[in-house]
Amino acid sequence: MILLTAIAPAAWGTTYIVTEKFLPPDRPLFAALIRALPIGLAFLAWRRTLPKGSWWWKALVLGVCNIALFFPLIFLSAYHLPGGLASMIQAISPLVIMGMAWLIIGERATVLRVVAALVGLAGVILLVLQSPDGVTLLGLAGGFGSVLLSAVGFVLIKRWNPPVDMITLVSWQLVAGGLLLLPVALLIEGAPPAIDLAAAAG
Repeated sequence: MILLTAIAPAAWGTTYIVTEKFLPPDRPLFAALIRALPIGLAFLAWRRTLPKGSWWWKALVLGVCNIALFFPLIFLSAYHLPGGLASMIQAISPLVIMGMAWLIIGERATVLRVVAALVGLAGVILLVLQSPDGVTLLGLAGGFGSVLLSAVGFVLIKRWNPPVDMITLVSWQLVAGGLLLLPVALLIEGAPPAIDLAAAAG
């Protein structure tokens, strides 16, 4: 079970090395769009369930927080920070989530959770101090911004108590976020870049 739990963060950590080594340079919006929209449409076709009632706007809000803003910021940090530092910034997510949970739904964190989150924060600070090369304000803004937005999205999901399974909920967010990203990516970054074999594999 412990090894199974480790798969998600290990896979997530590959985002940074893949971005640095394989994806077209300086295209965070394109990378975010390709990551979100195709799999979102595939999940939606699989589940064949659309939002109902207030879940139309709730899915849109979650799509903005968790996809349309979060993904570009993640890739921005991956392009402008050393991979190890960019991934370690995500270690402060538990602390930010606990703060957002207290602000939005009044949920108080346990001492153990706070201590564990502070340990992660200390690791981030040490990496920043020890890795001055390649650290930019834009990258740090992307990293910390992505943490803040994902925390808001996580707490809103808990507050709203979705009436569907997680894959269906994720499909709504991916499609909403991807569709919002599409015109923005075309407007700001222009036509999609050429994709070689390495980039396709990445």
